[in-house]
Amino acid sequence: MRVLVTGANGYVGREVVAALAAAGHSPVAMVRAAGATVAGATEVRLADLLDVHALRQTMEGVDVVCHLAGVARARESLTEPLKYFRVNTAGTIALLDAMARAGVKKIVLASTGSIYGTPKSQPMVEDMPDAPPHPYASSKLAAELAVEAQAKGAGISAITVRMLNVAGGLDPDPTRLVPRVLAAAMGHGPLPVNGEGAAVRDYLHVADAAAAFVACVEHLPAAGKSTRYNIGSGVGYSVLDVVAAAERVTGRQIPLEHRPPVSEPEALVSDPAKAMSELNWSPERSSIAEIVRDAWSAVSEAQ
Repeated sequence: MRVLVTGANGYVGREVVAALAAAGHSPVAMVRAAGATVAGATEVRLADLLDVHALRQTMEGVDVVCHLAGVARARESLTEPLKYFRVNTAGTIALLDAMARAGVKKIVLASTGSIYGTPKSQPMVEDMPDAPPHPYASSKLAAELAVEAQAKGAGISAITVRMLNVAGGLDPDPTRLVPRVLAAAMGHGPLPVNGEGAAVRDYLHVADAAAAFVACVEHLPAAGKSTRYNIGSGVGYSVLDVVAAAERVTGRQIPLEHRPPVSEPEALVSDPAKAMSELNWSPERSSIAEIVRDAWSAVSEAQ
């Protein structure tokens, strides 16, 4: 199939393009920067989510859309909420409008498991109530609702992918835990740790995330239907678990700077059982050892 990937030159987007190409599909990369290249793409098209005219042009000859473009920093969304609703929500609506005008009837939407908030029961499953804790999660939930409404109202076929902490490879976001741990291993100062570093999170290898999008493209529901999948490892690791894995991989001691505890969820772990059962997908590379090993190799090569 000819698959348009929005946000194709982003961290996950590039992996999705490569995975689609490896699976025999024809990925069309949608990027914002003129002159950008994306390995594996059969074509690169220039457009911005907020440029309605350009969006319509990108739909020519497309069978399916994998929508990964957006903004995704929870803390930033607290001080710039309108930016998040403008890009993540209004941008998705503009995309749906462009799809409707071009007759494109299939979409896979990248979303976030943070929409569940902090449920007491772990791991998190798809039928838990939504409780977005910040504008980023709220903007993604609004985008999900727009996609689901369009599925019912306009007969499109849709899947929403809720991911948590994507990691591994060359992660361009220095604020995420694995890059910060490896930066400390390379001597760029101690790693700040809240309290005892006991907060547990689910880490998903970027290659497993990309494979999930391919599986979704190949298992879209019938026209007029939408469904949601949690895509995660199903295993939780504490901050200190990640540090210990990095020390084993790098052979270096990682200095820690323990700071006062902060109010944060004790554990956030995704249950991927539904995706594993219905999509013929599994998180094959998402052990913390492999994630850290792969990230360390990528960082070392980039030096």
